[in-house]
Amino acid sequence: MIERHSAEYSKVTWGLSLGSFLVFCNLYVFQPILPQLSQHFAVSETEINWVFAAATLALSLSLVPWAISSESLGRRAVMLTGLFLLPVIGALMLLTTSLLSLVMLRALMGFALAAFASVAVAYMVEELSSEAFNNAIGGYIAANSLGGIAGRIAGGVLTDIFDWQTAVIVIACFTFVCVLIVAWLLPQQKHFKPTRGMFRHHNRALVMHLSNRNIWLAMLIGGVNFALFVNLYSVMGFRLVSEPHNLPIAMAALIFLCYLAGTLSSKWSGIWSRHFPPITGMALGATISLCGMLIAIVDTIPAMVVGLLFISGGAFFTHTLAYAWVSQKAQQAKATATALYLVHYYIGGSLGGFFLLYCWQHSQWLGVVEGGGILYLLLFALCWKLKLVSESVLTVNSPA
Repeated sequence: MIERHSAEYSKVTWGLSLGSFLVFCNLYVFQPILPQLSQHFAVSETEINWVFAAATLALSLSLVPWAISSESLGRRAVMLTGLFLLPVIGALMLLTTSLLSLVMLRALMGFALAAFASVAVAYMVEELSSEAFNNAIGGYIAANSLGGIAGRIAGGVLTDIFDWQTAVIVIACFTFVCVLIVAWLLPQQKHFKPTRGMFRHHNRALVMHLSNRNIWLAMLIGGVNFALFVNLYSVMGFRLVSEPHNLPIAMAALIFLCYLAGTLSSKWSGIWSRHFPPITGMALGATISLCGMLIAIVDTIPAMVVGLLFISGGAFFTHTLAYAWVSQKAQQAKATATALYLVHYYIGGSLGGFFLLYCWQHSQWLGVVEGGGILYLLLFALCWKLKLVSESVLTVNSPA
């Protein structure tokens, strides 16, 4: 196994972090320009959300098939296949002339993004020692947040100065260069054992993971957490470009710098998990995020920024701990388990967008607080239930 501080450890963590950065940069490039696209295509906030939701839904539905294929093809081959597809799809977007074609290509983009997202953590679990993995997972998820920041700010600024097509082609060219670097950095796996012709086995693994409440509840926590986090940002984008603030898209996109709080909290989660119970940390992250939503009730830009810092820090803290929980509690078919976590994660993000944007359309931020409050109550209930289930599992497995 690869140990922390070794040369191979550096190559693996840098390669996977750069790949993660590219995935989230491409996934979120359209999020800050949804208000502008809504006006351009003359559709409502919930309708234009399909540009974002198509990618996340397709990603969620493709995760398990990619994970299953990686059990025979290998994690590295699957990850690189998905990454090399990204700039090709980006180039095809330049030919789109309608909202429908753009949504379809965004769905295809989600399919490609799923290849990397579904198996990267399984690659780490199989190749890194336990100590190295616990240290690396925080950095990997921190790269998620950095990629999300870069994609959103680049999308907003380039669209404001030029147009959305310019933003897409710049991201596509940048992605192509970086994928070559990832391919060079990422070593072949030494501890991967291919399992061919075992489709039925993987179907059983899906049922096994979903029937294991100690794992499934953490997946649900990830889904509800992401439904809140990513869509509170989407709503905030519409809020800032509307009356009375009327910010330009480029300025509104700068709110995604608040993701840096998530970058820091992802790293801190590794420290937390070494000293305190992970489930307590998940609930703590949800509490911090809830405080951020409430702070943002104050209708001033400084209050919104502080609120988003709390939302980002808390949500990423919860996400990192829940993600690591699933990958470590799964005793077999780890790629399938982590893919299932991300299925819940991105389905939550997709459906949460339609819910919270509907609340925004009808009751502005107070309506979002009411709708979000329901989701936070659900999140706390899931954390409590996972704690009870985890304690019962420990009791059953402890020696008499």
